Amino acid sequence: QLQLVESGGGLVQPGGSLRLSCAASGSTLDYYHIGWFRQAPGKEREGVSCISRSGGGTNYADSVKGRFTISRDNAKNTVYLQMNSLKPEDTAVYYCAAGLTVLRSVCYNHAAHFGSWGQGTQVTVSS
Repeated sequence: QLQLVESGGGLVQPGGSLRLSCAASGSTLDYYHIGWFRQAPGKEREGVSCISRSGGGTNYADSVKGRFTISRDNAKNTVYLQMNSLKPEDTAVYYCAAGLTVLRSVCYNHAAHFGSWGQGTQVTVSS
């Protein structure tokens, strides 16, 4: 059974950077597209980014385009989210999720496409 564990969250000043990691165990990620989602207090869960099985297809929410970069290392069974130029509005719990798919080069940044979820890691952007 696939298990996902996020790490790398923390407190950072506006303009700073963090790199989140999503480590998988129990199954290879080769057959999954991976997404990052976030949820701030009092707000709905938001799809931040996703990456296809091959790594060649990515999607980003408009709010993070140009600042966040998703990548994957299938050999390490790990997906990353590099977050630069962080803003206070990026404060949220960040979750990674995996969706089993036959598509290699496409991902969809919607929660309905993901069946396995991690427990989340807190990101706080504040001075």
